[in-house]
Amino acid sequence: MSVNNVEFRNLGLVNYKAAWDYQENLFEQIISIKEKNKKQETKLATPDYLLFCEHPHVYTIGKSGKDSNLLIDEEALKSRGASFYKINRGGDITYHGPGQLVGYPILNLDNFNLSIKNYIYKLEEAIIHSLHKFSINSTRLDGATGVWLDAEHPLKARKIGAIGVRISQLVSMHGFALNVNTNLSYYSNIIPCGIQGKSVTSIQNELGRQIEMKEVFNIVLKELEEVFNMKIKKSELLNP
Repeated sequence: MSVNNVEFRNLGLVNYKAAWDYQENLFEQIISIKEKNKKQETKLATPDYLLFCEHPHVYTIGKSGKDSNLLIDEEALKSRGASFYKINRGGDITYHGPGQLVGYPILNLDNFNLSIKNYIYKLEEAIIHSLHKFSINSTRLDGATGVWLDAEHPLKARKIGAIGVRISQLVSMHGFALNVNTNLSYYSNIIPCGIQGKSVTSIQNELGRQIEMKEVFNIVLKELEEVFNMKIKKSELLNP
């Protein structure tokens, strides 16, 4: 199987809307090439991108989400220094904030011979492998996307990694969020992913110590490379 080159860009701490717009530009670039390829014999190669970042406090809700899963009003949002966006991914409501690794793979899944289901499975797999490096055993929860701890125990099950994607013409955007040193109190303002009765955790919460974000970035990057059989081409730190 051939290895796919993927251009990696670390956006640092970046406003959610700026990162969303940046994703959209890269996404539309790939879609445009795929549209041209339908009309010509000589096929153009499509690029693939992977963005890592952190966001200031923000809540986002997907197309199938319910507004009622946001438990605070606009005034309370402002008092917590948080913003709110309705966005074009699947899934319900989630939180992003400092101390959380957010990954946005913008990939032509045709390049990887992946179905949508297998793509999401591999995102989860890379996070599961990454957590194992910290001696945290994680898995999937039947009927829910993302990565969970103690999924087999309904009263103990807690989410550590969220998945929410948009895929059109087998091109992906949005992606995953892994709680590293995340301020978990912000989850009390929502029903995370619209699932009642399940808690949220972080690597810091599980290990009882703060974790270097750079260490987590490098581990997750390596696991994505292996799971997706991709070769990362690193760019300088960029701001969208």
